[in-house]
Amino acid sequence: MHPKASGAGKGSEGPASDAAHAADALLTDLLANTTELLSFYNRDFRLTHCAARLKAIYGGAVAQGAAIWEIYPSFLDSRCRDEFLRVFHGGSPTSIDLPRQPDEAPRSVFVFGTANGVGIRETREHGARSAAEEQEHVILLHQATHDVLTGLQNRRRFGERLQQALAAIGGPKPKAALLQIDLDDFKSVNDTLGHGAGDTLLQLAAGRIREALQDGESAYRYAGDEFAVIQLGKEQPAGAERLSRSLVDAFKEPFVINGIPVFVGSSIGIAFGPEHGTDGEQLMKAADIALYAAKTDGRGCARTFNRSMLLLLEQRENLRRSLRTALERGELYLEYQPLIRPPSSVIGFEALLRWRHPEVGIIPPSVFIPVAEADGLMDEIGRWVLDQACRQALTWPSSLTVAVNLSPAQFLNGSLTDTVAQVIDAVGIRADRLELEITETVLLEKTIDNIDTLNTLNVLGIRISLDDFGTYYSSLSYLKNFPFDTLKIDQYFITDLDTDLKSQAIVRSIINLAHGLGISVTAEGVETSAQVRWLIKENCDCLQGHYLGRPLGAEATSDFVRRSPPKARRTMEESNRAV
Repeated sequence: MHPKASGAGKGSEGPASDAAHAADALLTDLLANTTELLSFYNRDFRLTHCAARLKAIYGGAVAQGAAIWEIYPSFLDSRCRDEFLRVFHGGSPTSIDLPRQPDEAPRSVFVFGTANGVGIRETREHGARSAAEEQEHVILLHQATHDVLTGLQNRRRFGERLQQALAAIGGPKPKAALLQIDLDDFKSVNDTLGHGAGDTLLQLAAGRIREALQDGESAYRYAGDEFAVIQLGKEQPAGAERLSRSLVDAFKEPFVINGIPVFVGSSIGIAFGPEHGTDGEQLMKAADIALYAAKTDGRGCARTFNRSMLLLLEQRENLRRSLRTALERGELYLEYQPLIRPPSSVIGFEALLRWRHPEVGIIPPSVFIPVAEADGLMDEIGRWVLDQACRQALTWPSSLTVAVNLSPAQFLNGSLTDTVAQVIDAVGIRADRLELEITETVLLEKTIDNIDTLNTLNVLGIRISLDDFGTYYSSLSYLKNFPFDTLKIDQYFITDLDTDLKSQAIVRSIINLAHGLGISVTAEGVETSAQVRWLIKENCDCLQGHYLGRPLGAEATSDFVRRSPPKARRTMEESNRAV
């Protein structure tokens, strides 16, 4: 599993914290009045709650934080200890007869798992409990086995049921299925609408999961926005596939929170026992690997575990470990792709990050940059890229600029402007020779912070470019609210520019719109002379692509600058003759 923060932030108020306080108050009240000899212990075997009657019997031994063996020394006995630890580690509840002296009445304890440890109910007298005592027992047991916020069975209960399900498999019976469910984009709801909205969303999501269940299927809240379903008694894989389709479809409709429609999908990983695991830990790992595959494949879908997924995950883990030392080993380097102003002027270069792995060879940025972002490495790597690119720019004529791509992880960490200011001061390069390229994805969250960051960079004199414009979440409001100097038209629209009328209309409109706002335009992915001629005719300010110049090593950039790009010059001359 990949643990996430729960719906309510630490110290935050909202439905989760209110419900938790209410549950704790209910438990305290019941323990103060019950005739049961009840006590609860955390994962460190320390007392957290106990019934007043138990304290009256055992006296000073029963104190907040007391070790369980101080109250029940019998748990130091190997037989009692082994039974207790079996329950503590996720086993089903059990009764344990305690050793006694010849003159003592028989005593036993009922040990059951809770969300945070174990509970113990001691029995000293035989006979039926009263209706009120039975009700108290049921309420306490429910509190111990169910999630306060959603009402679903909790993580501890999930572990018990999964072990029981696997133990029951045998013979011709259908195999058990485990479905791990993760909410897509839950974090953005918490960040933009607040933890209270996040808690409400979790409650609504739990309701939709319940509605999709049939006989033999039970749902659990595992952690944060992660849920699980155990499915028994169904023909597989048909049963799990049917349920996963129902769950994915159930999350396609928006959730309405405080009158605001919120779209949150579900990604699902499926594993079967005993085929993919003979114990709970193995099966959970398999389902989690399948869940990761569902996330990687675009989210809002379900994937069933197979061995190739495990191989890919192992490769990714090897990649992650290697990347942590790639910078210090000198395996990362930069290439520079020319930026050409028609007819043939080099106005700068875009710095492109590369990784030469000593065993694998060249690893594409599309493969290793997401890993670096997920592992929190982009701050260090990004600073190195910025420093190296600025130092290289100092070797060029002072009129040339260098463009550096920013990762969303860098942009949103809060220290970007300080890092940029420190680098340009340390290197000694003019701020207006640096252009920072951002994608539209970094503008989706924390809009006020984004405006502040871009305005600060603008005040420093640094140029800002909006990369891949025309794809993803393109919005004209970005052009109104953010201080961009350049728009880069995505190569998707450039590829068929000389033949597709729709692409021509879109690119022409972007150029005219940008020029009307005082923003320059760069066309990416220019690969043919026909594309060059069309873009020059439409007054595109800058061209970039393999036709005009492939990415170069640092030492080759100065030579490229000294000779004007011949293809660009020839194409421009051809264009002038055609006119």
